[in-house]
Amino acid sequence: MLPDWMKHHPSLAQDPVSGLDPEAVTISETVEIAAPARVVWQVLTDMPRYNEWNPFCVRAESTLEMGAAVHMKLVNYAAPGSLVPNCEYICALEPERMISWELPHSDFWPYPARRDQVIEATGPTSCRYFSTDAFLGANGIHVFRFAGPWVKRAFDDSGRALKARAEELFAAEQGA
Repeated sequence: MLPDWMKHHPSLAQDPVSGLDPEAVTISETVEIAAPARVVWQVLTDMPRYNEWNPFCVRAESTLEMGAAVHMKLVNYAAPGSLVPNCEYICALEPERMISWELPHSDFWPYPARRDQVIEATGPTSCRYFSTDAFLGANGIHVFRFAGPWVKRAFDDSGRALKARAEELFAAEQGA
């Protein structure tokens, strides 16, 4: 159930800088959502409203164009009560299916990563959602060991909150 790009991405042996180590991937719970994929997509791409529902990413700004920056304020699960600024870049957009951003490797920050948020339609008024974070390159396993558990918790919390928000919006749309 991993995103397709992971099946074709260079391995860590092939690319020690940005290669994929399958042992350094955080995968959220999969949530079943009683709302169409289009509603979930609407919630995920309405970044100015993240603070209204997202318990992890409480602020996000982006033009949502390929390569565009995504400026975020994240709740620091490793240090409760604090926020962490983060900037990553849109690397995949498939309306109503997937939105992804990445942090490329740099000499300043040699910890590349890619986050995917995946929506799978299961019917006209239902879908499922999950999120992954691949910590790439030779340093990825170390980042995963440090951050993986709290990243999973943050993604699980966000997935459940996304479900609640999308179902609430869809119910309102239906006049319920």
